[in-house]
Amino acid sequence: QVQVVESGGASAESGGSLRLSCVVSGSGFRINYIGWFRQAPGKERQLVAEIDNGGSPNYGASVRGRFTMSMDNAKKTAYLQMTNLKPEDTAVYRCNVLAEDAVRSGTYWGQGTQVTVSS
Repeated sequence: QVQVVESGGASAESGGSLRLSCVVSGSGFRINYIGWFRQAPGKERQLVAEIDNGGSPNYGASVRGRFTMSMDNAKKTAYLQMTNLKPEDTAVYRCNVLAEDAVRSGTYWGQGTQVTVSS
């Protein structure tokens, strides 16, 4: 069974930085896709950054140039380095993983981690 756990969310001031982590655990699976999404109260879920099949990261327009996504394949951990934070970055950040093993493929979500940015 694949499990996804995010961490690193916190309160920060505008202009500050945070680093989020997304740990994917389980055995015998391969990660085909991993993405960071965020959702603020009353707003739709929004793509923040994603890596598809080990390619280069793709970023949402609102974070491009400020956020950097990376992946440690050995640790099965994705990171989201967030810089120059803005109040509109306030949201719950969740990790989405597409994984497959010898029998099945599936999509998995973590519980999320809260990021709050004050002006």
